[in-house]
Amino acid sequence: MKNYSAVRGILTFKTLYSSTMCTLIALPLAAHAQEQELPPPQQLPEIVVSVSRSEQNRFDAPAAIDVVQVNGFTAQSPLVNMSELLATVPGVQVRERQNYAQDLQISVRGFGTRSTFGVRGVRILIDGIPATMPDGQGQAASASLASASRIEILRGPMAQLYGNSAGGVLQVFTKDPPMKPEASLSLGFGSDNQRVLGIAAGGGNETLGGVIDVSQYSTDGYRDHSAARRTTINAKVVARPSSDTKISAILNSFDQPLSQDPLGLSRADFQENMRQVNPRAIAFDTRKTITQQQIGILLEQRLSANDTLNARVYGGTRQVFQTLAFRGDEDVQAGGVIDLDRGYGGVGLNWTHEAKVNDLPLNWTLGVEVDSLSERRQGFVNNGGTTGALRRDEKDHAKSTDVFAQIDWTFAPQWRATAGVRMARVKLSVDDDYIVPNPDPTLNNPDDSGNVEYKQTSPVVGLAWRASDNVNVYANVGKGFETPTLAESAYRTSGSGPNLGLRASTSVQSEIGAKIKSGRHLMDFAIFNSRSKNEIVQELAMFGRSTFQNVDGVKRRGAEASWRSNWNNQLSSSVAYTWLDARFSESFSSNKRTINSGNRLPGTPEHSIYTELQYRWQNAVTTAVEMRAESESYVNDINSDASGGYAVFNLRAGYEFNAGSTKTMLFGRIDNVFDRAYAGSVVVNDGNGRFFEPAPGRRLYVGMRTKF
Repeated sequence: MKNYSAVRGILTFKTLYSSTMCTLIALPLAAHAQEQELPPPQQLPEIVVSVSRSEQNRFDAPAAIDVVQVNGFTAQSPLVNMSELLATVPGVQVRERQNYAQDLQISVRGFGTRSTFGVRGVRILIDGIPATMPDGQGQAASASLASASRIEILRGPMAQLYGNSAGGVLQVFTKDPPMKPEASLSLGFGSDNQRVLGIAAGGGNETLGGVIDVSQYSTDGYRDHSAARRTTINAKVVARPSSDTKISAILNSFDQPLSQDPLGLSRADFQENMRQVNPRAIAFDTRKTITQQQIGILLEQRLSANDTLNARVYGGTRQVFQTLAFRGDEDVQAGGVIDLDRGYGGVGLNWTHEAKVNDLPLNWTLGVEVDSLSERRQGFVNNGGTTGALRRDEKDHAKSTDVFAQIDWTFAPQWRATAGVRMARVKLSVDDDYIVPNPDPTLNNPDDSGNVEYKQTSPVVGLAWRASDNVNVYANVGKGFETPTLAESAYRTSGSGPNLGLRASTSVQSEIGAKIKSGRHLMDFAIFNSRSKNEIVQELAMFGRSTFQNVDGVKRRGAEASWRSNWNNQLSSSVAYTWLDARFSESFSSNKRTINSGNRLPGTPEHSIYTELQYRWQNAVTTAVEMRAESESYVNDINSDASGGYAVFNLRAGYEFNAGSTKTMLFGRIDNVFDRAYAGSVVVNDGNGRFFEPAPGRRLYVGMRTKF
């Protein structure tokens, strides 16, 4: 049935692809007499960013900051996963796993690579509202890319001013409502029966406006037992009752009723058939369903010519039901079915003051943020994909309370100093309701309730030198920390109950970088170094669960470079390169084996590069070729195996035209043109040796977007 569906989907796709390509050829001829009014591309803009908490020119920002502009109308991709957009940013790895039950793998300069599900070590915010919970666990899937205006990525020491789990900071911003009413429709079809349907509407005036986007994505999946379906609704209302006041309300709904989990593959299975599914996934019907709703209100109030107040309040709920690849009825197991019901929310307030000393800027920001979550987590025996007997029942809580200050002083015309500090307190607690007294110690399940509190002060200092109008040089150093998540603290190696003795990891990070612009060219360079103590690593993986421990001497160092050019009004290019050397510098024991000093951190390729060449013809037709390459990545701490290095090429093309007041964008893309077989991601330290997650072979996708 799976093969028949795939064939049927490909045949349908080929028909759509052929007809669309014919349309792409015919439309320019039909519209030859109609003069196109599309503006020619401009020189690379100086982008204003707010990721450092104060708006400034990206070129002037004294840190490694990148901004990816998102245009939901002209983008030549489905806009389903962040991996489609962030390849142009050096130092960032975003892996689309072809497994919607496990979310993307996102890492920044080697932070976040150990996560086997969700996002870890990287702080995610959507419209200023945390998508990373107080314990450091985050989700990227709920971001609506179709309605986004930009994505900002802050790397290095300055990210520590965002608190727990800030190896890097990734922010997604929803576009503001348009000043006149508009509506849009988007359709897309692709290999593996990919389907995208989206509708959007918006409008307003200088006082009140709103925008709403509804998008649905479904796929049969590249691999067997990997089908998924999701619907995202994102709405934004902006009110400006006065010239000094801006109030934004954000409503987000994410519903993923289907996401099958094909699990990773062993080396032998990967080489035999990359599309196959592990038999245990079928036997236990491994899958996940997610429902999330969230609302937030943001206030920007100018108190005076020099003072601005920003505030946020938000709240949401998240329900998760997941079946794992085992029964979960052994003595030490807490079930093979997870049922999670979470509520979360928070408030934040910061005050920014702008002043001058000797007629040069001196700005500072003071703030406080409080975030919390409370969840009911239950575990049940997995009876072939159905819920069996109760094995776990607890209420988990996490709360973070942070205060921070940041000062930015231009103390000479060409010199600028930045300093900041963040004092954080994170409390995790578990209230155990699954208590089964029994004289037999192997059957006894005592009250395992407990709590732990982490405190950390994270200072950051930086210096920037404006060597000329076209050259900026900066250097930063800072200290950060990363607490264990509730999931990482869930089990101990011996005995029952949570591992509340696990300590928070601390790191000292430094970087030196330069930004250079010359006419139509922008170049960024940075070298970075980080050393961690009490790094949280796997201690033992057994019976479908992992326990963690702290080790010292984890080093991450590397270099980043990017070069973006507009050679003329038709031809543009971009290159992003990362060299990353992430290693254990001290030996330790994991899974009863010795991890040698000098071993590489799993999931961290030493070299990665992305390059793109784009040509725009008569301001209407755009074509581009993309190339992405990575060196090998080890799959576990012992470095016993690795996913091979690879290079893949993608092609894309689009045609944009007007018909009266209607604008239409037709586009198509071919990913992995040469049908390269490779592992797109690895399941780090998988206890069953199922490390490899295959990337799709050659894939086709065509889409149409119309704006009224």
